[in-house]
Amino acid sequence: MVLLEDILQEQSTAWGGLSAIGVGIGPGNFTGIRISVSAARGLALGLGIPAIGVNRFDIIAATTPGQGYPCVPAPQGKFYVQKHGAEAKMLTRDEADTLSRPLVFETKDLNPAITIAQIAAARFGVDQPRPAPLYIKAADAAPPRDAPPLIVP
Repeated sequence: MVLLEDILQEQSTAWGGLSAIGVGIGPGNFTGIRISVSAARGLALGLGIPAIGVNRFDIIAATTPGQGYPCVPAPQGKFYVQKHGAEAKMLTRDEADTLSRPLVFETKDLNPAITIAQIAAARFGVDQPRPAPLYIKAADAAPPRDAPPLIVP
């Protein structure tokens, strides 16, 4: 929140001067995405403005138009890939090698915040779903297999 306050101050504006909030929805760091989406939705609700979610595939596609399939590294040497107009999938290296177009990753000098703001501005005024974290694979966590210990009164 301090960083957001600093950005507003640098732009000589205040919370009331915003007309929408853009937020990255992932894929990415699980906890970071959940916090940023929650903060954006809470701020938007409090300010009475829309929150607009932007995924990393849209960011990559916007900054590398027509160069291939937007791709985000996934755990275990796999890749999250999104073909135009399709849902994102997790692919192995062998599966990715069979695609008809190359994989395109974020460039090293990319500032995703700027691209998120640009995409959100382009979507402003068009009905958007409330931002939610983009989960491509099921959670790895599972309930414990062992029964909990008995608590003796």
